[in-house]
This record gives sequence, structure tokens and C-alpha cells, in this order.
Amino acid sequence: MPARPPMTARRLRLAVELRKLRDRAGMTATEAARALGTSQGQLSNVESARFGVSPERIRAMARMYSCADQAFVEALVSMATDKTFGWWESYRDVLPSGLLDLAELEHHATAIRTAYTSHMPGLLQTADHAREIFRHVIPPPTPPEVEHRVSHRVKRQGVLYGPFATPYRTVVHEAALRMCVGGRTVADAQLRHLIDMSEREHITVRVLPFEVGAFPGSGQSINYLEGQVPQLDTAQLDQFHGPVMLDAEALLEKYRRLLDIVEATALSPEKSRDLIHSIAQSL
Repeated sequence: MPARPPMTARRLRLAVELRKLRDRAGMTATEAARALGTSQGQLSNVESARFGVSPERIRAMARMYSCADQAFVEALVSMATDKTFGWWESYRDVLPSGLLDLAELEHHATAIRTAYTSHMPGLLQTADHAREIFRHVIPPPTPPEVEHRVSHRVKRQGVLYGPFATPYRTVVHEAALRMCVGGRTVADAQLRHLIDMSEREHITVRVLPFEVGAFPGSGQSINYLEGQVPQLDTAQLDQFHGPVMLDAEALLEKYRRLLDIVEATALSPEKSRDLIHSIAQSL
């Protein structure tokens, strides 16, 4: 028997969305399976991402569940037919699955928004900065494990380069800018890299200065990955035990609003760049 493909973030999300459609239609798994001409076990395997599903079956499900949002349906079809074997799969045996899921979601995102209080955005970190961060992971990783994490982080940054670079907006608190991670040389290189990246047309960097005081979401790092349609967005939160993915519509709306407020509170991109310059010069 051939090995079952890995449970990727997008395969699991497709299964979750199909289950949501059935729940909203008020149908049991038994009723839905009978209407589709299949078994309850087969439907259960589809809704748990153990089995794949064809575009024709997805469209049939959408009709049966009275889903008239064709853009959403076609986005689900796109997820089902995507056979991409991403570069992140080569890390499956050496890194936590949450890091692979994040790379996969970033690769497919149509836009990315982030907010960081005490860390530099991962997609804008230099290799030396990332290496120093990973050395302090608990439990302490071995040198090869550190290098695996660094190379994975650098490859994730590929979404910000090339002719089809993903639009990226981030808000960074002044506290993160002033942390001398890795010493003055590493910190200076990191700040100058942040300035260079902020000058790219598709990248917006805003800084929340200390003078702002309290603000919504303080103390929490947020990655917001926009999908092909808003229903397929994902909010990712950094936790001590690893990344946490959120896809409930109410939570997605909450984090969209939170990021809107944080961006409006932060300095303009131009003033943010000036502050980063000033901090770099003070090292």
C-alpha cells in the first residue's frame, strides 16, 4: 500500500471548510453521504483529510449545501487540485510540523500582515539574527538543528522576492528594534536590513514607538495570511510551544480589526524608517 501523503496545512484546511459547509446546511454526515451517493465512512475520511476529494465532488457538495459563493468554491477546488511538493517538505523529519505549515501558508498567501512586539518579523530577519534567536530555544537545540531552523527561515523569505513577490505589511514595536540580539554588529546589520527591505515597493514597515503606550494586542506576535478568498485567511500566533493557527471567521475578523488599529496607531513608513536609522546610529 502506498504511503499516505503528509497531513499538510492546506489539506487539513480544505477538510475543515467542507465540514463547515455541511454543518451550516444542517445536514448530518449520514444524510450528506446518502445524498452524494457515497458512504458515511468515505465522507468522514474526506472531512478529516485522510482522503482526497475531486473538483467534481467539491462542486457537488457546494450545490447540495446551497453554497452560492462561486469564488469560495473555486478556491476550495484550487486547494484540492494543488499537487505542489513545496521546498518545506524536505524539512519534515527535522523540524516541527507547525513551522512547515507556516511556510506552506505563506507560500500560498495572496498577502501577509504581521505585528511584533518583542521580536523582529521572521520574514525580515537576517540569518545571523535568526541564528542567535534559535540558540535560545528551549530545550536547547543542537548546532545542526539550529542551522536547519536558520535555513528554513531564510527560504521562507523567498516569498518577498522575485516578480511575484507577496505584498507584505508589518508593524514592529520599538522594543524589538532596541534589543541588541547577537551584539552590536549583528544588531546593526539587522536594522540596516530592515531599512533596506522597507524601501521595497511591496513591503511596508511601520514602527510603534514607546510613546504610544498601551495598544491592542500588545505582547502578542501575529501573522495574518490572506487566502484566495477572505474565508480562507489564517491567523497564526506565536506561542512558547509553537505556532497556533486560527481559521474561525469570528477570530479572523477580530485579528483583521486588531491589525488595522495597530497599523493606524504606528508611525508612518517614512517616520518609521527615520526611527530605525536613529536607533542603528545609536548602537
